[in-house]
Amino acid sequence: MPEIELGVPRGVIESLPEGDETAERDMRRAIAGIQSRLNEEIGGSDPADAAAVVVDAVERMEEQASTYHEFVPELRAWGQSPIYAIAWRNLYVELIGQLYEHEWLAGELDRERNFRLVDDGIRLSDL
Repeated sequence: MPEIELGVPRGVIESLPEGDETAERDMRRAIAGIQSRLNEEIGGSDPADAAAVVVDAVERMEEQASTYHEFVPELRAWGQSPIYAIAWRNLYVELIGQLYEHEWLAGELDRERNFRLVDDGIRLSDL
């Protein structure tokens, strides 16, 4: 099974203020950490087992993106620039997209997410 490869989205880096290498370095470090943890956890697994691990990571990234998204109006209300909150939110959204771009994993991710929805008790009869 191929390893997961994640990269720094160019648009996210370009959205940061010029001359701020600290945020870019932190983002690169975060991406490297996510990538290495995922590859370590899924090493030698079949795609279905790997999908369960990756879906856990996707759910954490969605939570992080949501948290940063909630900061944006609050920062604006206080007269602060929300650029870093927006950049981190966009980073997590882009990373989720990159995970779905792995052909060997995309179908399994959808299958695992659908399984979790049903397993949590969401059924058509509840609609």
